[in-house]
Amino acid sequence: MQTTSAADIEAVLDESGPDYEEFSFEPASGGTRADVYMVSLVYQGNEYEVYVKFKPEGDDRFAIEPRLHEYVAKRTDVPVPRILVFKAEPERSVPPYFVTERIRGENLAEQFGAMDHGDWERVIEQVGSILGEIHSEIAFEAFGRLMLYDDRITIRNWRGDWREYFGDLTRSYVDRLDETPFARVQSRAAEAIESTLSVVPTDGIPRLVHDDLQPTNLLCLLDEAAPISAVLDWQDTLAAHEDYQLAQAEFLYIDSTFDDPDLRERLREKLFEGYRSHHEFERDETYERSKPVYQLSTLLWRMTGFEDAFAEDDLGRARAEFQYRQQFDRLIDELPE
Repeated sequence: MQTTSAADIEAVLDESGPDYEEFSFEPASGGTRADVYMVSLVYQGNEYEVYVKFKPEGDDRFAIEPRLHEYVAKRTDVPVPRILVFKAEPERSVPPYFVTERIRGENLAEQFGAMDHGDWERVIEQVGSILGEIHSEIAFEAFGRLMLYDDRITIRNWRGDWREYFGDLTRSYVDRLDETPFARVQSRAAEAIESTLSVVPTDGIPRLVHDDLQPTNLLCLLDEAAPISAVLDWQDTLAAHEDYQLAQAEFLYIDSTFDDPDLRERLREKLFEGYRSHHEFERDETYERSKPVYQLSTLLWRMTGFEDAFAEDDLGRARAEFQYRQQFDRLIDELPE
């Protein structure tokens, strides 16, 4: 990741902002991999806050994110930050960037300790509602990673077979495990995926899937009836099977967070209740058999990003590594025979 200085932020404001009087900035909290900064500036005596996101080095998908903000906002009521400026080729000597409005709310992952069961039920029901609305309104002709080409949303290396695409996607995670603390489970992961891939359906309607919908990418106001105020970080987005996203949501918000089986089931029903408010869904045998395969894939993806997410060698890192290993063993045991 490139180092961003005050001069870079100043160049962005001089190129794209108002005639501000002064500014300050700090790294944004959350789970994004790009350089993201919260910028406060004073204009005509009033203080305004925006976010500036710079393109990481070597990232060829950066331009899809601001385009998707607009694309989703036009087709749904999903809360996404408004794009104020996007510069694919800045005049100043800075990486490509875009600027978004500041939306009220705190990172969901940073509020876990303050949340009671009622908070969780409302958040998870809204997660389901957001996914259901996206899936009901946005679909594609093939499966694959979304890209931008000539300002049009396209699909890179598209596939007509969901099982084939999902298999390749998950194998890419397995291949990258040797760069993580989880290298020793690489062979077990590869064997598990190959032996259970047949339960994943080959067909289905490719839906828009936010493939990084972790709690770190939600802003929330817990005292609101609909607590999620913004869905962030649309860079990793797929045209994928809707069951994959639902199983992923179960894992990220329920199964990796709570141990009580009764609470898990209650929260699952809230997730599906929210989803069905916009889109039909049935927890049939195909879904239940493929769910642990999808969730194992999600865990492998999280493992590949472990070093970035837990850079400091502290107790939090050790605890997370232990939890990931526990989750891996559990999911291996839950895979269909």
